[in-house]
Amino acid sequence: MAVLLLLTIYIGFIGLGIPDSLFGPAWPVIYKEFGVSLASANYVSFVISGLTVVSSLVAPSVIARLKTAKVAALSTALTATGLLGFAYAPNLWWLCLWGIPLGLGAGAIDTALNNYVALHYHPSQMNFLHCFYGIGVSLSPAIMSLALQDHNNWRAGYRWAFYIQAAITLIIVLSFPLWQKVHPEVKEEKATMHSHPGLMELLKQPLVLTTCLVFMGSVAIEITTGSWGSTYLVNAKNLSPELAAGLITLYYVGMAGGRFFGGIVANYWRCWTLIKLSVSLTIVAIGILFLPLPELVAGFALFLLGFGNGQLYPNLLALTPVHFGKEASQTVMGLQLAFSYGGGLLLLPILFGYIAQAFGSGLFAAYLLVLALATLVSMLALLYLLKQAGIKQQ
Repeated sequence: MAVLLLLTIYIGFIGLGIPDSLFGPAWPVIYKEFGVSLASANYVSFVISGLTVVSSLVAPSVIARLKTAKVAALSTALTATGLLGFAYAPNLWWLCLWGIPLGLGAGAIDTALNNYVALHYHPSQMNFLHCFYGIGVSLSPAIMSLALQDHNNWRAGYRWAFYIQAAITLIIVLSFPLWQKVHPEVKEEKATMHSHPGLMELLKQPLVLTTCLVFMGSVAIEITTGSWGSTYLVNAKNLSPELAAGLITLYYVGMAGGRFFGGIVANYWRCWTLIKLSVSLTIVAIGILFLPLPELVAGFALFLLGFGNGQLYPNLLALTPVHFGKEASQTVMGLQLAFSYGGGLLLLPILFGYIAQAFGSGLFAAYLLVLALATLVSMLALLYLLKQAGIKQQ
């Protein structure tokens, strides 16, 4: 029964990943069809990311009332609704409107399931959880690539994604009886809500703020690559939209592969060993993107980038109860994800959109390098603060 519940949680994370990687590969076709500027993608990203931040911050109180299973089902249903809306949107502003349920759904389920796994399972399971997210975000550009081969029919890609998301919603609903039997939540969630410092008090703690900055940098690399990688390959490397979408799929496959690797070796290696490996591989992969090499090498660099950067997020999340205590973990988790979405998903990828509009998308690799170096500095600062606090690297 416990294994069946864990499998359901994994499937739920496939649903979290599906909407995240559809828009980037489709955008080179969408903005031309709608007759808008390249940077107009930022309007859609702003709506989705902004509401994801909001839902991450309010998630602890919502989870305390509805509990994790219902929040997961409701969130997946909201994202399914948004995907269906995208499939029939007549213009940019309707994409923004349908971005509302996408954002609200993403933040809540991410906070709920991450904290649930961090509290109840080994770090290896957190890596496998995010491996399934990698499956979701790998599936989406592959679907979109197939759809674009049919006369650039990006709407069909969104419809197919909706069907998958609707099926995942049904699976989560059918799993409701399992949650209470395997890990009763009621007392635990009430304690989580009432036994810890508030948001503002937590943000005043350097350890909390620095951890959030590490998350923000890593997610910014992830989302900037997923959102603008296809545009970079089409506009700067002169590849076709369908080939670019296919190469971006390699990036997400690398992400899933890195997290699968992390899930296996987490039984033998410390989480911090994997975090340090993550940052190192990320910088190496971005360096390869600077080289004037054939498109297949760019595909390898994107795979390595996903493999490396993808390991940081789940391993640092798994350490949340260790670094901050179980009582505060749900609220700290919400803060970490709010920073991840606010800076990593919203501000920094949007900033590159304006840079690409003004100076060209050829600056893609240089922008990623700046983000990677900022993540490295934040990680080193976090290690120093943990040492000062007497918290051992685990």
